Amino acid sequence: MTAYVIRRLLYAIPILLGVNVITFALFFLVNTPDDMARMQLGVKRVTPEAIANWKQERGYDKPLLYNSAAAGAGKLTHTIFYEKSLRMFVFDFGRADDGRDIAREIRVRMGPSLAVAVPAFFVGLLVYITFALGFAFFRATYLDFWGVVICVAAMSISSMFYIIGGQYLVGKLWHLVPISGFSGGLDALRFILLPAAIGVIGSFGASTRMYRTFFLEEISKDYVRTARAKGLSEITVLFRHVLKNAMIPILTGVVVAIPFLFIGGLITESFFGIPGLGSYTIDAINSQDFAVVRSMVFIGSLLYIAGLLLTDISYTLVDPRVRLS
Repeated sequence: MTAYVIRRLLYAIPILLGVNVITFALFFLVNTPDDMARMQLGVKRVTPEAIANWKQERGYDKPLLYNSAAAGAGKLTHTIFYEKSLRMFVFDFGRADDGRDIAREIRVRMGPSLAVAVPAFFVGLLVYITFALGFAFFRATYLDFWGVVICVAAMSISSMFYIIGGQYLVGKLWHLVPISGFSGGLDALRFILLPAAIGVIGSFGASTRMYRTFFLEEISKDYVRTARAKGLSEITVLFRHVLKNAMIPILTGVVVAIPFLFIGGLITESFFGIPGLGSYTIDAINSQDFAVVRSMVFIGSLLYIAGLLLTDISYTLVDPRVRLS
């Protein structure tokens, strides 16, 4: 197990380097610092002096990859690639265009994102698996048929409908919760109830239908017929055998999603005015704050790799036949 984890961590280094290089190329080769300056300054006929000042204030006045004017190691370290890309490996994200420290903003905004995403994730997982097991138990009946119809209909509805409809109905008409905003402490519960509930409802159709497929696939296997032949009840077969053996495909999607709870929901946080990482990313895109966008892309890549590693490790917990060498 230890050797496997170390090997996977070593594999992650070139992957992160590759993502870093591709991100750097997209931001600085396709879209040069001069182009960034023109977009930020927002005028058609910007002067070369204004561009130079903008680049100097944000550290974009250095060469991209190699600084021939510097001495020694400075030829590589006094470059945009080193200062804006490689330093992210030690979580030095620099400063946003408004001057605020990006790492500090990430630490502060992580809390509100988790406050919304974690309840929606675990409550949703319980709801989806419960309904999927129910549909599998009543398979080939009218309950199963209409359950699938409802799931397909829910999948066809945009998440924007749930957000706007929930804000109008629950927040504006019924006045049960605030429409938007966020607060600390126990008062935060009023602000996270609606976005968390919408997060569960918005994913109900796709997740429940997918888990139902996993359970039906297991039900058709020989070990289930053997369990029934031994006299076990259908409920016992579902919970003791089918649910356990269906956990591997379920974990594939669930564990990978856990690290992304830190990122938050981009659309949900923006519409509900939650000061999390999702709204932080959307605001950075709208304001063309490239430093923040690069940092969030790097964090997303890091979390995705961590999720894949957690997925492989979790397989051994639910299936002893899986062995990691």
